[in-house]
Amino acid sequence: MISFRQATRTDLPAIIQLLADDPLGQLREQPADPLPPAYYQAFEVIDQDTNQELMVVEEAGEIIGTFQMTFIQYLNYLGSSRSMIESVRVKKNKRGLKIGEKIIQWAISRSKIRGVKMLQLTSDKKRPDAIRFYERHGFVASHEGFKLHF
Repeated sequence: MISFRQATRTDLPAIIQLLADDPLGQLREQPADPLPPAYYQAFEVIDQDTNQELMVVEEAGEIIGTFQMTFIQYLNYLGSSRSMIESVRVKKNKRGLKIGEKIIQWAISRSKIRGVKMLQLTSDKKRPDAIRFYERHGFVASHEGFKLHF
């Protein structure tokens, strides 16, 4: 049985390993031992922000997944808020076991508890399997996204 909980500082090595465990993540993450201090600094900011929830998925005490929820207040839609789910990862040997589906269900439920108007996400165009996964779960590619890297 899997469970969800907020991540702690001691979870960071396992989280970063999950984020680095795919072709795109290998290009941008550094799962060294010890981890670069920037990860711990980012964790502290996330952990202190009540509109951020860095989550881990556990099974028998092992971290097998992670994701981050951000809750954003807007003026549009009559001043409603929305949630964003990012960095969804499931350990390679646990893929295909509907854990990703349970993550999405959890995120939808959490979003409703927080009273948001919509749950949104982005997925890199280089991840066609992920895009199909999100579409199967009701997400619609309604906007074209843009990013400017510095």
